[in-house]
Amino acid sequence: MKNKIITATEAASLVRDSDVVCIGSSAGLNCPDRVLAAIGERFRIEGSPHNLTVLSPIAAGDMYGIKGIDHLAQKGLLSAILAGSYPSGPSSLPSPAIWEMIGRNEIAAYNIPSGIMYDMARDVAAKRAGVLTKVGLDTFVDPRLNGCKMNEAAATRGEIVHLVEFGGESWLHFPNHAPRVAIIRGTTADERGNISMEHEGAVLGMVDLALAARNAGGIVICQVKRTTAAGSIATHSVHVPSTLVDYIVVDPEQAQATEILYDPAISGETRRPLSSFAPEAWGVEKVIARRAALELTEESAVNLGFGISAMVPQILVEEGQAEAVTWAIEQGAVGGVPLTGFAFGCAANAQAIFPTPQQFTYFQGGGFDCSLLSFLEVDAQGNVNVSRLAARPYLTAGCGGFVDITANARKIVFSGYFTAGGLKVSAGEGKLRIEQEGKIAKFIPEVSHVTFSGKRAVDRRCDVTYVTERCVLKLRPSGLTVVEIAPGLDLQRDVVAKAGIPLAIADDLKLMDERLFRPEPIGLTLRERSGAERATEQRAA
Repeated sequence: MKNKIITATEAASLVRDSDVVCIGSSAGLNCPDRVLAAIGERFRIEGSPHNLTVLSPIAAGDMYGIKGIDHLAQKGLLSAILAGSYPSGPSSLPSPAIWEMIGRNEIAAYNIPSGIMYDMARDVAAKRAGVLTKVGLDTFVDPRLNGCKMNEAAATRGEIVHLVEFGGESWLHFPNHAPRVAIIRGTTADERGNISMEHEGAVLGMVDLALAARNAGGIVICQVKRTTAAGSIATHSVHVPSTLVDYIVVDPEQAQATEILYDPAISGETRRPLSSFAPEAWGVEKVIARRAALELTEESAVNLGFGISAMVPQILVEEGQAEAVTWAIEQGAVGGVPLTGFAFGCAANAQAIFPTPQQFTYFQGGGFDCSLLSFLEVDAQGNVNVSRLAARPYLTAGCGGFVDITANARKIVFSGYFTAGGLKVSAGEGKLRIEQEGKIAKFIPEVSHVTFSGKRAVDRRCDVTYVTERCVLKLRPSGLTVVEIAPGLDLQRDVVAKAGIPLAIADDLKLMDERLFRPEPIGLTLRERSGAERATEQRAA
């Protein structure tokens, strides 16, 4: 047997100038940080490798100690990056170096939906003609709007997606980008190079990236926590077979996920008691999350996104409804309790950890019942922006899986504040109080980046709801319609006058449930789907 174990420094020496390199990671989750650090260090010393193109389906690294792509964010090392998302975090932390490079046009940067990036890897591996998809039509992904470009350097470099006609219909075509190097991660490697992932919180798309590099004539470098003798890994526990792995780098200190060195409940090795999940702190975000939870129906499969929506599983735990729905997050966890904050992407007590590319196939085809997501801006057509914040771009990760998820979803619940910029609100005694109004309207005439197309959703008869602290709106063919208002507020003064666009008012306008605005549990019981809802789902499908 060939000895595949090498040092991180030796692995870095295998990357050549102008290579296309794909990276398997999701923020801090499964990030091959030791190998990326070695590549960055080699460039600082030798000036090589330079002019790399990086493919990253989900963000590589975070802002909490796992630098990931920031190891490579050096002028001359990178020439282009195609990523589903980028490291993001709060405004209290410094901007990641990769965002600074993008802003200075030192690198051509593109934001491609994460699911499409995994589709691209599979099509490269199978030597097909590239991805042909409807995911992204009428959003910033569409070349008629933006074509995934994040800066002027990308506009100069050229198009990576084209609008084409096929079978009498409009499609998006993403040509292939074949990697010469794949850098992936697992937990254990045996002497032959078989890789298991027993300590990982997700398996992501490591096999797909390895296949893309292997079948394109390239090499695969896998970072692991430990090694073992040949034959020690049970056959069904091998996630990446030895035939796809050329080199192994060992890092005994690799972290499991963002700010988590190792938690066996995340990797499915143990189960946490539900009593160990602390209730979410009382506040207005909890009010919004509770109202979003009221949109759920019993025994549904529910996709969950980052932001306020990520609080909803904790709400269900607190309300004794932890098993009422089955959660599905893009990194691959099915069931359990998804984690909040920047550890999002993992779930404790998951029923299964599904490969991320297959999870995206499930999402792209609309196989789930409902999606809970967040918003930055909403416009008069119901379009949503979550992918670009011009003033401080690193506060959003980009689109991630958002476009894949919403393309054919049957029901979507967006959550967020009604205004921003100094807003101060409080809840208690069954009412909402606006102590200081926000300076920035979030419901505006036209969003700066179309991550979700309201028109396409209306055409598909998708059930779309926007939940805020002060009102609930529905997207109807006639436009955005206020259907509920928080107790204690005046409709004209606090809603209509504070929106940057005209809003329709439902004839049967209701008060939001007063229980939402009290700190004690609300006695949540999820209802069954009605016959009308099932019929709507069938039409949408």
